Amino acid sequence: MNDVEKRDIVVIAASAGGVSALQTLCGGMSPDFAGAIFVVQHVSPGAKSMLPAILGRAAALPVVHPAEGDPILRGHIYVAPPDRHLLVKRGHMLVRKGPKENRTRPAADPLFRSAAVSYGPRVVGLVLTGTLDDGTAGLLAVKRCGGMAVVQDPDDAEWSDMPRHAMAKVAVDHCLPLTSLADLLTRLALEPAGPGIPVPSDIELEARIAEQEMIAMIEENRQNSMVASPALVTCPDCGGAMMEVEDGPLLRFRCHIGHAFSPATLAEAQGQAFEQALAMALRTHNERIRLFERMADNAATQGHPNIAAKWTAAAIEAKTHVDLLRAILTTQSPAMGDIPAAD
Repeated sequence: MNDVEKRDIVVIAASAGGVSALQTLCGGMSPDFAGAIFVVQHVSPGAKSMLPAILGRAAALPVVHPAEGDPILRGHIYVAPPDRHLLVKRGHMLVRKGPKENRTRPAADPLFRSAAVSYGPRVVGLVLTGTLDDGTAGLLAVKRCGGMAVVQDPDDAEWSDMPRHAMAKVAVDHCLPLTSLADLLTRLALEPAGPGIPVPSDIELEARIAEQEMIAMIEENRQNSMVASPALVTCPDCGGAMMEVEDGPLLRFRCHIGHAFSPATLAEAQGQAFEQALAMALRTHNERIRLFERMADNAATQGHPNIAAKWTAAAIEAKTHVDLLRAILTTQSPAMGDIPAAD
């Protein structure tokens, strides 16, 4: 791409309900769209993604999964492949298996940050339908680097969490229903971008972590460039120590490997770990009951009633633990979507 200073770099985040939303958006884009579009749609890491073909049937623009080092071409839509972060560099793309962010890869925040670092005010960040809050930190990075923030109207979104969280933490420039977004992006791609501003060092550092630059991770661990302090929690993905990252109005968490979490995603991950631990405890106690009952039968057969009584008492105690664990597991926890976005 030549270096015309227009708002011609569009990065898009979508999750639950995103395929349908992206079909509508891409179907509304003009075939002479003057920019390049980069899309992260949360997908299963082991699945073969058919998203380029699905969007390609709706769009007048070419839709592809890019490869490492592919050049950025105007009038193209680039979709992050499964289990890889899509990152934007000046004039080309990186496709990397960097640390997961918000428990997903590809994730929106690394894409948004990389574009913000590389293209600054030329970037338009767009957050569409989805659960939790991937894209909020990335959209804030776009704004801090001089770019423009856009969200789908939460009342128009199939799942409102992602755009609603973004609006709570980022001063968005446009909030529109899905059917109005293609026209907006087309118009913005022809407008002059704002003046360039220095890239904040913390955004640049986190962008490099997604590229798997080990020196960036070392710098982060030494707190050379980030406002961070030790967190009193460990990483759900690797068990490592975590840091609290203060990102303006956002509080985030990142471990020394590079896994990153918003508070909502971290709470969800902890809840899943807690449920798994309870399930393991339940399984273990059921096995203990079977063992204790077998030992009681054996002791009774051998003519040791006192020993049999002790094994029976142990089995009864284990059954009370099983009842308690089942009660906890069947108690409905509050959904992350019920947590206020501004908290």
